[in-house]
Amino acid sequence: MRQDPLTPVTCEANVDERLGMKIIINVRITQGYEKWVELFHSADAVREEYGLTVLAYGHDKDDNSSVYQVIEIESMERMQEGLSNPAIAKMRTDAGVDLDSQKITFLVE
Repeated sequence: MRQDPLTPVTCEANVDERLGMKIIINVRITQGYEKWVELFHSADAVREEYGLTVLAYGHDKDDNSSVYQVIEIESMERMQEGLSNPAIAKMRTDAGVDLDSQKITFLVE
């Protein structure tokens, strides 16, 4: 029997996957988008260590001086631990991130 494509489907296997919090981080960058992207990619292992999964990133089509990251986090505690790590703060400032401009939006589904 074929499922009606307009009928919502509940998938219990995805329930646990959605328990992580999703956030949008917006920051101003001062050394160019290309440099930010290069250093952003070099930090994949660090994000993994702190339980951060990048879902998307980029900048507004008309303004590359501000970047957005959509991230899923395992726990707020792990994210705060990572953000308070001086080595990570240095990595971010080396990438041109203006830490004082950071805005974090917590998404609710």
